[in-house]
Amino acid sequence: MPQISQFAATYSSQVFWMLVFFGFIFFFIGRGMVPRVMATVEARDKQIAGDLAAAEAARTAADAEEAAWRTHANAQRAEAQAVIAKAKADAAKAGEVRLAKAGAAIDARLTEADTRIAKARAKAAGEIETVASEAAGSIAARIAGLTVDSAEAKAAVKEALNG
Repeated sequence: MPQISQFAATYSSQVFWMLVFFGFIFFFIGRGMVPRVMATVEARDKQIAGDLAAAEAARTAADAEEAAWRTHANAQRAEAQAVIAKAKADAAKAGEVRLAKAGAAIDARLTEADTRIAKARAKAAGEIETVASEAAGSIAARIAGLTVDSAEAKAAVKEALNG
């Protein structure tokens, strides 16, 4: 095989060019580009760390602001509840006063109505006695052919109604 016999003759040349090529890559990339990339990475890391610190400080400030706001809101809520409770109490007192006045007016009207009803009942009872005595006298006259005195008929009706 001819390739194997040429290996010894070309081996040193290949090693030389490999060293030149890798040396070029080492100096160009390793000494030229990698430090720039690393500097960029470090700058980026510093920027990220600074941003995180600023975010943490902003979050702490926001938390403090929120706590102050909650305290203020709770104080306002308590004040509003006190105002509402006072308004409810005042409204209840005013309602009680109006209710007492309305109750007194209704009681007066009920008393007046009871009086009128009692008068109407007494008048109706008197009229019922009169009508019943006249009807009894008229029924006795038609059925039995008797004449009944109105005083006797009234006494009989009164006795029947009360008895």
